Amino acid sequence: MKRWWWFLVCMVALGLMLGGTQGNWQSLAGTPNLRRQNIQLPPAVHYPLPPSLAEIPRKGEDYFDNVQPVEVGYLLWTQFPVTVAIEPPQWDPNHVWQAAAAQAVAEWSAYLPLEIVDPSRPADIRLLSQRPTDQNKRRVRSAETTYELFVDSQGVLRHRCRVVVRPTQAPKFVLAALRHELGHALGIWGHSPLPTDALYFAQVADPPPISQRDVNTLRRVYEQPTRLGQRLPELTPHG
Repeated sequence: MKRWWWFLVCMVALGLMLGGTQGNWQSLAGTPNLRRQNIQLPPAVHYPLPPSLAEIPRKGEDYFDNVQPVEVGYLLWTQFPVTVAIEPPQWDPNHVWQAAAAQAVAEWSAYLPLEIVDPSRPADIRLLSQRPTDQNKRRVRSAETTYELFVDSQGVLRHRCRVVVRPTQAPKFVLAALRHELGHALGIWGHSPLPTDALYFAQVADPPPISQRDVNTLRRVYEQPTRLGQRLPELTPHG
């Protein structure tokens, strides 16, 4: 049987920039056209809502119109629990960064099944305490999220995310950045226009928790079709 193991389809980066106390979160990269690479994509399908998200009553507004789909559809997870690996800084004597990362995972776990795994293991989402890469000499950023599309050993199109959050910040801003970036990694690939939402496009002096609007938007994302989780016909292993 021909083995398609971790076959890389493409790397797509969405840098999320936070500069200073009034910094803006900004999309820094677009999406390559997979069809131009002669890659036949599977059809987009709907998946059932995860029970923990379906049980939450829908009320109030959302900012779903600001969420960006990509060529494979919306970046939602199709298998649960979503595994999260936390890689803390080398120097964190009071475990501030690691505790903030665990708290951010716990907060989003109320809406989607998440599981923290040992950082030595493969993970769907990897949280790293590093300084984000420089992007064309822009302002210093505090965090960024990237995703990678790949085909697993069964020929199924999947993705994984990498979240980088700079550790040299006040603890409340570390938590806010991790909460914000994890929201992107879970599927909210866009920003809110209101400062009362965790996915607001700029840092605020008193970072808000996950709001009802954040949850409503996450639910809208998981109600959308995606090609993720589907088999790519031309990459299907043959005996």
